[in-house]
Amino acid sequence: MSGNGNASNAAATAEENGSKMKVIRVGTRKSQLARIQTDSVVAMLKALYPGLQFEIIAMSTTGDKILDTALSKVTTTSLHSLYPFILPCPKRFTLRLSLAWQIGEKSLFTKELEYALEKNEVDLVVHSLKDLPTVLPPAFTIGAICKRENPCDAVVFHPKFVGKTLETLPEKSTVGTSSLRRAAQLQRKFPHLEFKSIRGNLNTRLRKLDEQHEFSAIILAVAGLQRMGWQNRVGQILHPEECMYAVGQGALAVEVRAKDQDILDLVGVLHDPETLLRCIAERAFLRHLEGGCSVPVAVHTVIKDGQLYLTGGVWSLDGSESMQETMQATIHVPTQYDNGPEDDPQLVGITALNIPRGAQLAAENLGISLASLLLNKGAKNILDVARQVNDVH
Repeated sequence: MSGNGNASNAAATAEENGSKMKVIRVGTRKSQLARIQTDSVVAMLKALYPGLQFEIIAMSTTGDKILDTALSKVTTTSLHSLYPFILPCPKRFTLRLSLAWQIGEKSLFTKELEYALEKNEVDLVVHSLKDLPTVLPPAFTIGAICKRENPCDAVVFHPKFVGKTLETLPEKSTVGTSSLRRAAQLQRKFPHLEFKSIRGNLNTRLRKLDEQHEFSAIILAVAGLQRMGWQNRVGQILHPEECMYAVGQGALAVEVRAKDQDILDLVGVLHDPETLLRCIAERAFLRHLEGGCSVPVAVHTVIKDGQLYLTGGVWSLDGSESMQETMQATIHVPTQYDNGPEDDPQLVGITALNIPRGAQLAAENLGISLASLLLNKGAKNILDVARQVNDVH
């Protein structure tokens, strides 16, 4: 996107608006990976707006604090136990926790950051897009989706199994993953392996792998390992035909206040059109399925020769049942900015006024159509059973 005239004009206008602000405050989680991701976004903004100052404000989220329970099994009671300070205003905070729960466990990694955004303590927040639910609270929007890195999953092996693959690991080897999506797909493909939940940030998970003898391997996102500079730990990359990835995986998102036009203008130039359109389709697919962390849903998207291809699938928790389909739509990936009407509503929580509306709608409709096809073929039963089994266990 850099180098075209419209992008430069948009950046100049945003910088002029931004110059009215003393400091742009950027919210992030405290983990090393989150800080690296935030630093990369801030570096892009600094390059675009050399006259602005940026302050990074790091905080812990609920998802960072719950380390002994799979996120898909966290209860509202356990959430309240983390927040004894809510007594002075229990109704408001209880409502916020309830809303967080309704829009999916993904919000466990975002609610504190959104609360700071709501209180004007920060101006924007950097997230992994896959952590953001497909329905955001009304006051917020995704103002930018940066160019996606490799969205696939990777296998990191215990030192004694370096050189192996999942297929060649010994019978009954234990593989750690925090994702029902990964476990369901890989159990189906590698029935000789056992899969067990592992929580914590990347540093914690790698330490558990290396220092304990519980896991023969763990599954992590390629993008996270690359951003941490740990490419040498990648023992095997799982391509989509082996394990499709999470909605939005590999992309960074910038969340802002939906009515803060100055900040929207500021970050909007970071939108990568191809990544944006792929992720709109993926998020629309997940949203129409009503999926989340508690059910195994995965995707794979490609844009080629003016066509957006979306493959989506759902699995039972043990991987024994699955359903996958692929659909495509003709889509125009813009090569330059095209200012649309300012009152364009969000699509799946994303505001991108500088990307042609028709391309965004085509991507959204593709996601909805694929989800409808799967639901009509019986996917709802697989998802419902998966939710029920997960709730029981």
